[in-house]
Amino acid sequence: MTPPGDHAPRIPVLLYHAVMADPPDWIAEFTVAPRQFAAHLDAVVAGGRTPVTVGALAGRLTGGAPLPPRPVVLTFDDGFADLPGPTAEALAARGLPATAYLTTGAITPGHRSLLPPAPMMTLAQAPSLERHGLEIGGHTVTHAQLDTLRPPELDRELRESKAVLEDALGHGITHLAYPHGYNSRAVRAAARRAGYASAVAVRHALSSGTDEPYRIARLIVRRGHTVADVATWMAGEGARAAPFPDSAATVGWRLYRRTRALVKGPRFAG
Repeated sequence: MTPPGDHAPRIPVLLYHAVMADPPDWIAEFTVAPRQFAAHLDAVVAGGRTPVTVGALAGRLTGGAPLPPRPVVLTFDDGFADLPGPTAEALAARGLPATAYLTTGAITPGHRSLLPPAPMMTLAQAPSLERHGLEIGGHTVTHAQLDTLRPPELDRELRESKAVLEDALGHGITHLAYPHGYNSRAVRAAARRAGYASAVAVRHALSSGTDEPYRIARLIVRRGHTVADVATWMAGEGARAAPFPDSAATVGWRLYRRTRALVKGPRFAG
């Protein structure tokens, strides 16, 4: 049987983290150098797709306005120091909107998160992202694996980060990125209750016009990905298309992580 998403136009939703030449070891695999990033953006433009925000994609998935032909979505997680500077400027120079998901505990002075040390932006810089044309979403307080948390902890991660960003920006925050992409039916329900209109996962897949608004599929961009890889994604190729059910391996991995969290407490990766 052909997966449901394979019948719908494929939409690449790219997930970037840091854009820097000398990243800390823990994020190096998910970092691209500035020159590499510029080449990726040029490949997006050359691919003939129309960049839109997650908000526009989520609106369509819930019955809203149609998307332009051949859309593409660029997203950035965590809030590394390059984001409000050269990264936002590179996007703005090409007229490319994007969506940035910020981990409030990592960007608020005096607060904490599970992210290891790295150069990060500050919460005070968040308004400058919007001036460069970026939509802002929440990425929790501590970057916890949400599907391992008890309900009160889960609600705090979702609601507190949302409130902090809303106070900083003066408007509602309605889009969420699950840390590590980890989610579950309970996490998705909690995101809806907390007031989010959409949530992005990872899924290592292309999205589509029939994707699920509370686990929109994204493709992680790694340091080894080339311009040719980006061009393949712009062609709607190189990965399967969502939606599709969780695999047995995904379900088993979730159960393992939950058990580990009960024994060892919250941790960053895994």
